[in-house]
Amino acid sequence: MIKITSLEKFYRTEEVETVALNGVSIDVAKGEFVSIMGPSGCGKSTLLNILGLLDDPDGGSYLFNGIEVAKFNERKRSDLRKHNIGFVFQSFNLIDELTVYENVELPLIYTKTPAAERKRKVEAVLDKVQIMHRRNHFPQQLSGGQQQRVAVARAVVNSPKLILADEPTGNLDSSNGNEVMQLLTELNEQGTTIVMVTHSEHDSRYSHRIIRMLDGQVVTENIMV
Repeated sequence: MIKITSLEKFYRTEEVETVALNGVSIDVAKGEFVSIMGPSGCGKSTLLNILGLLDDPDGGSYLFNGIEVAKFNERKRSDLRKHNIGFVFQSFNLIDELTVYENVELPLIYTKTPAAERKRKVEAVLDKVQIMHRRNHFPQQLSGGQQQRVAVARAVVNSPKLILADEPTGNLDSSNGNEVMQLLTELNEQGTTIVMVTHSEHDSRYSHRIIRMLDGQVVTENIMV
């Protein structure tokens, strides 16, 4: 599904150039669950942003389902994101002014899904993540664990081929964190490919493979048994 080769990313100011990614090459197969680990500043979030077409690489190749997307313009990137990629962030990124139902419905509105189909899909995914009883609540009326379940529901309501998760349990206690990881595992078992950035050795053990980064480079890859 994902094949990146010799990926480079630089951040420049007038005084200094920072190398965020230095010749990174990674393959992720369809249906895999991959964790990316490493110290802060090692490039893992930059890599995730490029995988999610939220940022452009400065060099190298990025094939998504066999299509070179590294040089896509914003319109093409946005279109591919809307139909193929779901995001789960540490800070939930829910819209406070919208209800749980409306937050989850939003990606379907962006893809111009008809109203009746939107209703069916939103209700199905809210039921799946066991948050249907909170459908009319606002994010600030929910616990952190509930907010993250809503964020996962929003990420998967369009049935994306790929979920990118950036520290998905970072703001949660261990009990709620385990619930979110179990939910991601179930989605993966149903066929969704997941790439997760995490500092948590515990969370990384849910994945099939751990890629460790340091100073903008991949240093090790370990298959979980």
